Amino acid sequence: SALIDMILCTLNPCCYFPCQHKGVCVRFGLNHYQCDCTRTGYHGPNCTTHEYSELWTRIREALRPSPSFYHFILTHGRWIWNIINSTFLRDFLMRLVLTVQANKIPSPPTYTSEHGYISWESYSNLSFYTRVLAPVPEDCPTPMGVKGKKQLPDPELLAQRFLMRNEFVPSPLGTNLMFAFFAQHFTHQFFKTAGKMGPGFTKALGHGVDLSHIYGDSLERQHQLHLFEDGKLKFQVMVDGEMYPPSVAETHAYMKYPANVPETQQMAVGQEVFGLLPGLMMYATIWLREHNRVCDLLQAEHPTWNDEQLFQTTRLILIGETIKIVTEDYVQHLSGYFLKLKFDPEMLFGVQFQYQNRISVEFNHLYHWHPLMPDSFVVGQQEYSYEQFVFNTSMLLDYGVEALVEAFSRQRAGQIGGVRNINSNVLDVTVSTIKESRELRLQSFNEYRKQFDLKPYTSFEELTGEKQNSAELEELYGDIDALEFYPGLLLEKSLPNSIFGESIVEIGAPFSLKGLLGNPICSPDYWKPSTFGGETGFNIVKTATLQKLVCLNVQVCPYVSFRVPDLDQADE
Repeated sequence: SALIDMILCTLNPCCYFPCQHKGVCVRFGLNHYQCDCTRTGYHGPNCTTHEYSELWTRIREALRPSPSFYHFILTHGRWIWNIINSTFLRDFLMRLVLTVQANKIPSPPTYTSEHGYISWESYSNLSFYTRVLAPVPEDCPTPMGVKGKKQLPDPELLAQRFLMRNEFVPSPLGTNLMFAFFAQHFTHQFFKTAGKMGPGFTKALGHGVDLSHIYGDSLERQHQLHLFEDGKLKFQVMVDGEMYPPSVAETHAYMKYPANVPETQQMAVGQEVFGLLPGLMMYATIWLREHNRVCDLLQAEHPTWNDEQLFQTTRLILIGETIKIVTEDYVQHLSGYFLKLKFDPEMLFGVQFQYQNRISVEFNHLYHWHPLMPDSFVVGQQEYSYEQFVFNTSMLLDYGVEALVEAFSRQRAGQIGGVRNINSNVLDVTVSTIKESRELRLQSFNEYRKQFDLKPYTSFEELTGEKQNSAELEELYGDIDALEFYPGLLLEKSLPNSIFGESIVEIGAPFSLKGLLGNPICSPDYWKPSTFGGETGFNIVKTATLQKLVCLNVQVCPYVSFRVPDLDQADE
């Protein structure tokens, strides 16, 4: 009894996560704490009393529309949205979305996996992924603080029982593999966990859209890929007369290929893992061609420019193209919204906004969208298993870019959330993500929902929308407040006509929009024609689309979209 009393007296009170409404818990002595409620709009011992009145708080909470309500409004009434999209209301709503969402991300960054408190390292050390929420204190009685069981469920059991696919569930939006491979190729420029240093560290020091997956993440790698002639990247022309990435032998750039891949089939691009999948190397080839195409346009207008200026200006143009495509094609499709999204940095010039970004651990984990992957890959008349598809470096040359774009645009990808939909071939990535989250001591799924102004779930049944899985999860975790972040994202019931649940939308959107609009090219000093070599380059950025990116860099324009043809055409 005395031992229990002693343990209770020294229990870290911050393990209870007592501070609400984004208040910060600070421990004092052995068993005391204070909540810092500064600028939360709340006060009191646990930041629970609104600055106006308790009655006002209740009225405000009762009247505040839920995220599901906003989702319904934005995905219904197409004819009304068609009118709104042609008026000033489109810009007004887009500006509102950008400012509200971006303000949910701390800037400057706050925590790291080694510093659960504000520190100079958190700000200055770019080797760290940042974190929105501090790690769970190490001296808590359970992995999630005080809630749940003392030992979390076996990761393999979780993955196999609740996440592994029995039968392929297609995306209700008609999402295709062109989208799936774009998501993977795009995010691999800033999700680059430094394995040797640990899961809390990143090799991608750019922390945003810097196109390091095209140009390399170091000056040495950039020079290995740079032709140093007319601003262009190195390339090789194959028998069909088309341009492809250079060989590893020519560039001496390190790429991760297995020993059984012939040296003649090893291509070198900015991201060392892109040889893994033909879809990634397809996009790498398209961007290589686009870089060299834009260089020719700039050189024609600026014959006095040297190689370096052509190269650097072209990179800025491609960064702009990427952000435009991601905003108006990629995010537009992902949202399912009838509001037509718009990339226009000038919308934020009159509001308070910081042009900087740091990639967070939480965003990295949230973006593990392996349910998108199908059970096999169909190109032309041939169906490829995972074993035949992975590291198939000859497929790009055998079929050509047009054929791969056509095939990937026509094959449907999977539903991400609310269903068991991860192919067994990639299930190990899910298991490693769960293990990594535990090593990083990520706070619970409900704590993240509260951080992003979502109501915490009160039961597993409320989370999943069904009884059987929720009962098993209750048995494994012991408490809904002990559910982990990444499993929660995938287990949450999906929104109607959506590829995943509200948490991925409401937590992921602020990270995405802050990362896109926080790019330096979107700032007032950069967003002008001279940055991009004049009106020609500026116009390339402002008119970029996925279809133009592909069709300006192939001989015959294929069907290209982020949605399979039947749904894509029905939507027009």
